[in-house]
Amino acid sequence: MIAPTALVLVAYLPAPRDLEIARVLGWYRIPMRSAPKVIAVDYLAFYQPASFGERGGRIEYVAEVRGHELTTRAQLLQDEPDHPRANETYYKIQIGPLEPLPRPILAGKWRRLTFLYTTGAYLHNAASLRDLTVRDEERARLWSALRERAENAAQYRAAPSTPEIPPEILVFLVGWEDKDGKIG
Repeated sequence: MIAPTALVLVAYLPAPRDLEIARVLGWYRIPMRSAPKVIAVDYLAFYQPASFGERGGRIEYVAEVRGHELTTRAQLLQDEPDHPRANETYYKIQIGPLEPLPRPILAGKWRRLTFLYTTGAYLHNAASLRDLTVRDEERARLWSALRERAENAAQYRAAPSTPEIPPEILVFLVGWEDKDGKIG
């Protein structure tokens, strides 16, 4: 159970493949160029956009943050060496197991989201994304906690690097391979 005072980063999950990577491999990626100011949070909550079909426009899962490190997209997604952003720097955030929320948090009319800071208490009580917005004096406490985390970020050590995963295992995890042998 997430503590009411836990710092939570609601993060955009681009596609179902990214949910599988988080579930099976235990990490989530954020391009450094578009990352929020503070990634040293307690939990990530994953916003699923329209690319998830009927399960889009909601948050269904949360995961504990266990550490982070800097790497390149090419190192993270070895099946995409020719991707236009292959050499860009990314945060690799190590996470614990995905935990389903008791009830999904729906987007309602609020459909565009990349990152949003909130707390465990707001996450527990939210029915919609709008309910995750921290207001008034609690907002000042949230920003104070985030500033403190940023200053003490050195205490968050990255977990040991995950071993290279053979392509045949990635095909199993992700579910398909194109005609050129690229995993998708």
